[in-house]
Amino acid sequence: MKIPNRKSILFILLLSIHFLLSSCQSTHDKNIPVIGFIDFVEDATLAQARQGFYDALKISGYSEDRGTLKIIYRNAQGDQAVLLQAVDYIISQKPTFIATNTTLSTINTVQRNKEIPIFMMVAPRPDIAGLTNKAGENPPNLFGVYETLDYIDTSAALIQQLFPTAKKVGTIYSASESQSIDALNRLKASCKKMGIELEAIPVTNSSETQLITESLLSKNIDVFFALPDNVIFSSFETVVKSCNDKNIPIITSEAGLVSRGALASFGADMYQWGYQSGLQAAQFLKEKSTKNLQPQLVNNRKKVMNEQVAKQFKIIPDSSFTLITP
Repeated sequence: MKIPNRKSILFILLLSIHFLLSSCQSTHDKNIPVIGFIDFVEDATLAQARQGFYDALKISGYSEDRGTLKIIYRNAQGDQAVLLQAVDYIISQKPTFIATNTTLSTINTVQRNKEIPIFMMVAPRPDIAGLTNKAGENPPNLFGVYETLDYIDTSAALIQQLFPTAKKVGTIYSASESQSIDALNRLKASCKKMGIELEAIPVTNSSETQLITESLLSKNIDVFFALPDNVIFSSFETVVKSCNDKNIPIITSEAGLVSRGALASFGADMYQWGYQSGLQAAQFLKEKSTKNLQPQLVNNRKKVMNEQVAKQFKIIPDSSFTLITP
């Protein structure tokens, strides 16, 4: 009988250790929650919500750093076709749950998945997003945190508070985004109540933002209102530059846009929005059940003002505003 040489024995030993470790790792991985996170667009404001979500999980004991969580992340870069591919891919991985950031991510994930729990953020109430059934019931696998359109009213009220002589407000919106259309209609109603004219121009994608914004500014608007819109989010710096060139202030419903150059907002804090949704997702991981869960209204709204921009427009903020210095 041929006796194996030292090299053969060492090779067999190393191979055995490899398979043993692989087996252990495989067994271990089965006990680690796998989550899918879907962003529709790459944007600094929306990234705050994602970070808040991750931080809430981490403080609850779930993070990739600690080896207690695995994250499959996909960003559609503002492309609807890419979004559908991302949703299908993450569903195919059978994650423990899926987190969705912005309305389109939530809508498409709900439409293509009826079983895996979904935790939404930066999205409207399910009925506003068109996700309830004929009986008005929410999808049974949809959780997380939503916003209503009330914050459009409170943000629009800042126009009269800060610019009482303003007669004309301008905005751009995505005609293909339901949350943008809903917010636009709410803004129209608010402006009508205040006796302010609203000029609104549709935009298809971020490459058109500068041209459309400049066209809007040529119509002698007094204030630009930035709606909750993915095109706005992804190209806001372009809007800011164009408005600054014409010395037109920007009011918005999105607190995250204030740090990026808007003057003021009265709306949900993006980081806290994601954090609130993350806490609910952590509860699901601990309880391994959705029995005690349901979609929640965002619980953290605040008035925010950009201190630098306030000086530019000679605005003296009262104590109700949280000041941001970029």
